[in-house]
Amino acid sequence: MIDPNALVCLEPGRLQIERRALPVRGDGDALVRPLRIGICGTDYHIYEGTHPFLKYPRVMGHELAVEVVEAPPHLDLNVGDTCVVNPYLSCGYCIACRAGKPNCCVNISVLGVHRDGGMADLLVLPAKNLIRGDGLTADQCAIVEFLSIGAHAVRRGGVSAADRVLVVGAGPIGIGVALFAGLTGARVGILDRERERAETARRLTGTEIIPAEGNLAAAVQSFTNGEGFEVVFDATGNSKAMEAGFDHVAHGGRYVLVSVVKEAITFRDPDLHRKEMSLFGSRNATVADFKQVMAAIRERKIDADALITHRTTLADAVVDIPRWATQKVGLIKAMIEADTDRLG
Repeated sequence: MIDPNALVCLEPGRLQIERRALPVRGDGDALVRPLRIGICGTDYHIYEGTHPFLKYPRVMGHELAVEVVEAPPHLDLNVGDTCVVNPYLSCGYCIACRAGKPNCCVNISVLGVHRDGGMADLLVLPAKNLIRGDGLTADQCAIVEFLSIGAHAVRRGGVSAADRVLVVGAGPIGIGVALFAGLTGARVGILDRERERAETARRLTGTEIIPAEGNLAAAVQSFTNGEGFEVVFDATGNSKAMEAGFDHVAHGGRYVLVSVVKEAITFRDPDLHRKEMSLFGSRNATVADFKQVMAAIRERKIDADALITHRTTLADAVVDIPRWATQKVGLIKAMIEADTDRLG
């Protein structure tokens, strides 16, 4: 077996294809071949140098559909299986893991962030982090991870059919939140300062648009009969938008911060207490969220394929990622077809 190629971000603004040593599989590991790699906002942040938890150089990529090449014999994995990857590698013994929250493990290692990820020909992963994608295509498997972040956020917010929900930010994560909030029966509005993105999100999720132009406070009040939203989600990655979101929460409501920024955000303590608002962070996703998303795709409650708007190969991603980092019109999810490089 020849040494694999990998797409490496050497430093902010610099990508390069490199030949890497063949990865060595441990007893509990599986050797896998990436088939599809979704390009995430995290990957663009790494390329741009704005990710808060990263050291360079780094092989990016954590939204993965993989084919099993080698697997431990005692597990329910077979050579040739197509799998979804849970990219959140947890320790299993810290306070969060003991509480059933491996998504915020104290010692977490996220593929493509804390350790090298899936933009490579071959990859070794803990076999326990593979979920067989029975009934799903490679494209659908690669979509599962980012949708799981949205599903987890909705679960954190305790959304029900009785709620009015605001999703701020109409990127892929915001779309995932809106989709799963909508599946609860809640009435969902989406807010984005770019009208084209808001319209795309409305078309894909069936949500309503809260117009960002003009008097935003009046638009929120009109949507909610002057009461505010029972649940507000921020998926912007913008500190000013995160701070503004507190104003949209109803008395007794919940505010869920899905995005993460480097800088501090502030809020007015009297407003938080006056509303008895609940403030939640939502980080990553759990296996339960992955399985919920996979079931929704199988049952055709979610059209995962409609979310893929751009495609490239591992070799061409060297030029496409920098271009898509700035040219986002019409872009929802770009997908690297990793097997195309090998077949070409």
